[in-house]
Amino acid sequence: MSEITLLSATRQLEMLRSGVISVTELAEAHIARIERLNPKLNAFADFDAERVRVQARVLEDSSGPGFGPHDPLHGLPVTVKSSIATAGFRCEIGSLLNKGETSREDAEVVARLRGAGALILGTTNCPEFLMAYETENLLHGRTCNPWDLERTPGGSSGGESAAIAAGLSAAGLGSDSGGSVRVPAHFTGICALKPTPGRVPGRGHLPPCVGPFSTLGAIGPMARTMEDVELLFRVLSGQDVSDPVSPPVALRSPSLDELRESTIGFFEDDGVVPVTAETRGAVQAAAQALRAAGFRVEPFRPHTLERLRKLWNIFFVQCGAMFYEPAIRGKRERLSPIFTEFRGIAEAAGPLTAAELLNAWAELDLLRAKTLDAMRDYPVLLCPVASVPAWKHGEREWSVEGKAVAYLDAVRYTQWFNALACPAAVVPVGRSPEGLPIDVQIAARPFEDEIVLGIAKIVDREFGYRPPPLV
Repeated sequence: MSEITLLSATRQLEMLRSGVISVTELAEAHIARIERLNPKLNAFADFDAERVRVQARVLEDSSGPGFGPHDPLHGLPVTVKSSIATAGFRCEIGSLLNKGETSREDAEVVARLRGAGALILGTTNCPEFLMAYETENLLHGRTCNPWDLERTPGGSSGGESAAIAAGLSAAGLGSDSGGSVRVPAHFTGICALKPTPGRVPGRGHLPPCVGPFSTLGAIGPMARTMEDVELLFRVLSGQDVSDPVSPPVALRSPSLDELRESTIGFFEDDGVVPVTAETRGAVQAAAQALRAAGFRVEPFRPHTLERLRKLWNIFFVQCGAMFYEPAIRGKRERLSPIFTEFRGIAEAAGPLTAAELLNAWAELDLLRAKTLDAMRDYPVLLCPVASVPAWKHGEREWSVEGKAVAYLDAVRYTQWFNALACPAAVVPVGRSPEGLPIDVQIAARPFEDEIVLGIAKIVDREFGYRPPPLV
């Protein structure tokens, strides 16, 4: 029964619909795995086995022959990052300042999960206030990577990625303003999508995706296969009329021939920060697999990447610190070291004046237009997710191709697509010399989420998820 939890979400749903397994049996299998492995991983911020059993019994009592079409996730055990409001669960955003805070209402996307019949296992750990690529805080402690407990599963959706990779959860929700679903997926060898902001409603995320974060931020599905990521996207997407950045964009189902109409531009590095040889190899392998599937794949790298990255830094780091300042004023002794580190990075960048912010905002719009115009000939991009695979807890610099690579530089490969508000998916393809997973990233122009998903599924079928050593 325990091995069932490592099957894809799609396969688990098939087993539920066919009666091979009941909702309560599948829930018990996940409870058993959580109780066995979570003490090592520390992926959860809030988990109660009895609460899961009550949900499972209610769902089982409501099921019957033919329920599948109207409850597409009926009985599927899922998790939610603890920055996404989930009624009845602690959503503390990893901070002692929010200790014990429990959501009274569901975020829109969680309400849609429940409406589709999903079973909420619990909420997952994240770094304090989401401002790190590593998951650790003073409230719930450190989350570990199932590929190597001495390494991080990434951040800020690190608890989510660790739970899914180890089979503690069939799939789930993270959020991403600078790579926070993509880097954890890359570090743990699973799949994820950062959608175009608003395609999956962001209302109910904590803190709210407002101001520059309405462009940078998005709630995104995470799972072990791209087919599962696409399933969640299709179930959860659609306009939220109460969300000003949620557009009325209809779902598309592009055929393989339609997907092949997009020329894919690929690059192995950005010309500024190097990547490992194995990362280059993963991008090359994905490019070759897509060529074999009938796609035009050609070298191409936008010339705007470095400036986009600098603008991302202004909005995420400097503006992010400004947003949090009122909440932490007079309480700094209760902040976790990882958030204090983030504040130090922001302070080193210097104070941001109103004129600098206004000019940066205007420049971002102009630079987005320039980049998207350059992508007319290459509407899909294939590139690394990060310079390196999962790093050891607390590491902040690495030597790559004889060059020192610093913390935020190592993950710059995700940040461009937040600044551009582009959809971007990640898929496991390669392995490092230590056997760690290496994902590749596939991005497209805004609102072309279905194109990204369709192409990423082709890469995933060629390579795909492998269980980590812990399981």
